[in-house]
Amino acid sequence: MAEEVAGRGDEAPAAPEEPAGTPPPERRQRRASGAGALIGVLLVVLGFAIAAQVRSTNADDAYANARPEDLVRILSDLDARQERLRRELAELEDSKRQLESGAEGREAALAEARRRAEVLGILAGTLPAEGPGVQVVFAPRDQRIRADSVLDAVEELRGAGAEAMQIQGGSGEPVRIVAGTWFVDSGEGITVDGVPMSSPYTIDVIGDPQTMQTALNIPGGVVDAVRQRGGNVTMHQPGLIKVTALHDGEPLRYARPVN
Repeated sequence: MAEEVAGRGDEAPAAPEEPAGTPPPERRQRRASGAGALIGVLLVVLGFAIAAQVRSTNADDAYANARPEDLVRILSDLDARQERLRRELAELEDSKRQLESGAEGREAALAEARRRAEVLGILAGTLPAEGPGVQVVFAPRDQRIRADSVLDAVEELRGAGAEAMQIQGGSGEPVRIVAGTWFVDSGEGITVDGVPMSSPYTIDVIGDPQTMQTALNIPGGVVDAVRQRGGNVTMHQPGLIKVTALHDGEPLRYARPVN
């Protein structure tokens, strides 16, 4: 078509020049694709966290014996957490739009990646953390504290929104509690991730203090079960909880990321 116009004595319009420093279209496309993939992964992680929380909440049979005021409190806390997750999802979607906007995409992607790396580092136990929370102390009374009682408390705290936890015995160093942490009875004490501990056991946990205390105090729940077994559970809020123990992550043997 351009040749026909030129044959009539008209000059073909010159192609617009791209501004200096503008990356080639192929590079811009690769950046947009990479940014989209990153946001996709983040959305999947958030969705998995929501699904895991719902399953954990539904699986707790102790709620059936809870008092009406406890259930109202728990429902209110869950509504608040759901609203917070919705805000986080909206922030992720906004980040996705920024990553796809062009010139600021790379900088926004790096900032978002750093932020998510910190969050995932805390969840995986590879980074220290601090924030509001509670200290939960298990002490023997008539009988020793069993490992499954401590594990029940850990699961209850996770269901109540705990974001970081560590456990320490009467002596020795604390151990970071992560998804793969295991507990077993050992003599008169317990062993946590291969580390033997003696009572009393103190769990430092970061999260909403009132929500976690309510969850542990549900009738027929953790506190009642430990007392029926001859132990005692106390909780208090020191203001600022510091989780300093770190978990040495083991290399994955089977799982691989999917692009």
